[in-house]
Amino acid sequence: MNKSKRMKIVFFLYIAVVIKVIIFKYPWEDLRAIVDSWEKDVILEGLDTANFTLFKTIKMYIDYSYKLNSFENLVGNVVAFIPFGFLLPYVQPGSRRFFVLLLNAFLFVLGIEVFQLFSAFGAFDVDDILLNCVGAVMGWVAYVEWEAFWAKRKVRQAEKDCG
Repeated sequence: MNKSKRMKIVFFLYIAVVIKVIIFKYPWEDLRAIVDSWEKDVILEGLDTANFTLFKTIKMYIDYSYKLNSFENLVGNVVAFIPFGFLLPYVQPGSRRFFVLLLNAFLFVLGIEVFQLFSAFGAFDVDDILLNCVGAVMGWVAYVEWEAFWAKRKVRQAEKDCG
């Protein structure tokens, strides 16, 4: 199996885990109960609990860090998307360009958040979008550094072989 195919499989598994952890985090019985309660009013309740104000949740986590699991939530939202930024350039070569990667991360995360908004399987939070995209960018930086490291190593090896 070639590297490209392996990376696609790893990326697919990563995306499946992200969707399970973020969207389908509750036991199946609870998810079924949520689905059974879906009506226009219940779905619209998501708009009442949604955070559309940038930095509102981040500020709350910082202000109440002594009471809440703030560190886990803030760092978890970033760390969970580092693999996205690292793996996507291998799967979609266009994502080797920064803005293409950022746009893909934004659209993927926005899709998750909008699904949560209308499904009641979670809560929409614009700060999650920001933190997840920061994680994806960190992953992309790691990808760029990783590829630069291996490119330099290949050059040194070629010089050594020729010299």
